[in-house]
Amino acid sequence: MSRKAKTFEESMQRLEEIVRLLEENKLPLDESIALFEEGLQLSKDCDTKLKDFYKKVEDITKKNEGEADEL
Repeated sequence: MSRKAKTFEESMQRLEEIVRLLEENKLPLDESIALFEEGLQLSKDCDTKLKDFYKKVEDITKKNEGEADEL
């Protein structure tokens, strides 16, 4: 069964939770490392999504500028 991809907001919420847990410094080292690894992956996923969103906004803006020139 495939894992459902998290939304940007879900990923950020989980990332904030991981940061909080790691800052508490109460977890065993193995769990801390696993959370750190999960956090790095979430960070990469969020960065990719932000870049995709930025490109979409640029594309929409360029498209709309072209349409405005035609008026």
